[in-house]
Amino acid sequence: MKYYSIPEAAKLIGVSRIAVYKRVKSGKLKAIRTGRNFAIPETALQILPNRPLDARAKAKIKSGVKRVVSEYGETLRLHGKE
Repeated sequence: MKYYSIPEAAKLIGVSRIAVYKRVKSGKLKAIRTGRNFAIPETALQILPNRPLDARAKAKIKSGVKRVVSEYGETLRLHGKE
């Protein structure tokens, strides 16, 4: 059986390391503790939902992005220049 570290698993499923760590700590993602690290079996990654976003979820994300840009647009532009 193949095992992945948290950073490897995050890269494979396309989320942050913190998101994977939170799933492991909450029990939503099966993992084996090896010292200070976790080993996530390949089979545990295969059962994660990997479905496309529906129209309502896309609209919610678009609305959130629009709000953030309207509130923090200038700050984001300045930060992008650094």
